[in-house]
Formats: sequence, C-alpha cells, structure tokens
Amino acid sequence: MCNTTQAPQGATPNTEVQPTDKEIQVANLNLQLAQTRSNAEYNASIAGQIQRQFESMQRCAKPYAESTIVPTAYRGNLGNCIIALDLAHRINLPALAVMQNLYVVNGNPSWSSKFLVASINTCGRFTNLRYRKRNLGPLGKVKYNGLEWDSEKKRQTTKVMEYDATGIENWECVAYAVEKATGETLESDPVTIEMAIKEGWYTKSGSKWVTMPMLMLTYRAAAFWQRVYAPEMSMGFRTVEEERDIVDTEYEEIPVTPKPTASPSATPSTPAVEDAKERLRNQRTATSTDKGETKAGKTSMFDMP
Repeated sequence: MCNTTQAPQGATPNTEVQPTDKEIQVANLNLQLAQTRSNAEYNASIAGQIQRQFESMQRCAKPYAESTIVPTAYRGNLGNCIIALDLAHRINLPALAVMQNLYVVNGNPSWSSKFLVASINTCGRFTNLRYRKRNLGPLGKVKYNGLEWDSEKKRQTTKVMEYDATGIENWECVAYAVEKATGETLESDPVTIEMAIKEGWYTKSGSKWVTMPMLMLTYRAAAFWQRVYAPEMSMGFRTVEEERDIVDTEYEEIPVTPKPTASPSATPSTPAVEDAKERLRNQRTATSTDKGETKAGKTSMFDMP
C-alpha cells in the first residue's frame, strides 16, 4: 500500500495563475481600456457628433419618406427628407412646414415667397411687413438686354432689344417694417414694372408678371427686404418666383471634332518600326542561308550533283 495524503475536506485546491496567463489578462485589459478611451475621444469629437446626428436624422426621416401627406418630392426619397429636417432644425420650424414650402425649380431648392413673409412676421424681431405702392405713370418703349441665338457663332449672344410697353402702368412697390430693438424703419429697394421688363422677367414666356403684376411686385419686394435685413431666414435660397424669372445666361457650344480613324491595314512609319523590319529581314535571310538556300540557284544541300 502506498501512502496517499488527501486534502482536508472543504479546502480549495492550489490553482495559482501562471505568469503567462497574468500577462495575457493584463494585455486584454489594456486593450479594452484603449478601445474605450478611443471611442470616448471619437464620440466627443466633431466627427462623432455629426455621425450620431446623421444616424438620428435618418431614423426620423424614414417615417416622413413613407408618409403620403408630404409633397411628392419627399415621398420615398430619404435624402430629401434628411435635408428638409436639417433645414427645419436650423431655422427652428416644424419639418412638415419646411417640406410644404421648399420647392425644387430647375434643380435648385427655393422657398415660397409667402413662407418667407410668414417667417419675418413671426420671428419677433420686426413688425409685420407692409408694402407701399404708387403709380409712376404709363410706360412707352423700354430697351432691355435680351438673348438671341446666333446661328453663325452657334451660341446665344446678348442683344439690345426694345419692348413696346405702351398702355402699361409703371407701378412701384417698396416693402418696409420696423425693427423692434431700435425702432428704425427698414425699407427695401423699390421694385417697378420697368425693372421687370429690363431684367427680362416681364418678357419671359409664360411670365406671371403679365397676368398678376401687383402680386409679383409684392413678392419681389418682400424677397429684396428679406435678403438685406434677414438673410439667415432663407439660408441663401432664392424664392420660387425668382428662380422662375431667371433668364438663361449666355453660353457657347463647343464643337466636337471627330478624331481621324486610321485604317486597320495602315501602320505608322517611324524609325523604330523601320529598324525592327530591317532586323526581321536580316534574320530571315540568315535562316534561309543556314538551310542551304543560295541566292543564285537556290539549291538545297540535300540535292544530288
């Protein structure tokens, strides 16, 4: 029989951690601390804040994109909804109000004029916008700079044209409001029918200046006033009426000259190519000579005498 010593009942066995295991645990702990520190620094940075804000806006924009109440430009378009939410956050307005008043004209986002007027009236910094209109008298022939297609130059060129405005009254409109902090009356630049003709707004095809000139004068004067005294409200966007009145700028067509196509059989003649051809001829001549071919009789070495 061999003597065996048993550990007393209830005693824990000696499970000491090996030095290598301790090093691994310390390394893992340091790695976790480094990752936690790196994540905390990223979350506190501008990039981390932008990422979290963008993810939150994506979750908020999804219900708007799936809704049937929003305008057509935002239905199923998550990107447009995110832009509308960002604008609503910047100007402190409901997202649906922004979507209903932000239009896309010729690829450019633009506000409705009535929305800008409402924003000015409710901002609390100014009194409500008012408009002063007066008749400056009848117009005659008005000269303006128009665009005309030049078939020879293949481009649109600026040309002085004349518009017969006989029988049209030259109305003027000025928008004004009182700044509550200073009590100063702030006025916009005057907008007239003559200005609309000279700028090309009146003469443009389908222009609303012909059918409703007084309303267009009001909208344009309000836009002028807002751009001077409260530009932050429009975020740099023009109004729908301004976008529609913009006349195409002068441009020039650049003719495309087709490149000459070389025939498949034609090969470029360069000194390098000619040298390569000459080396190939010499190689063929040397090969033929080795096989017994002579220049005179072209007799093979295997022919009998």
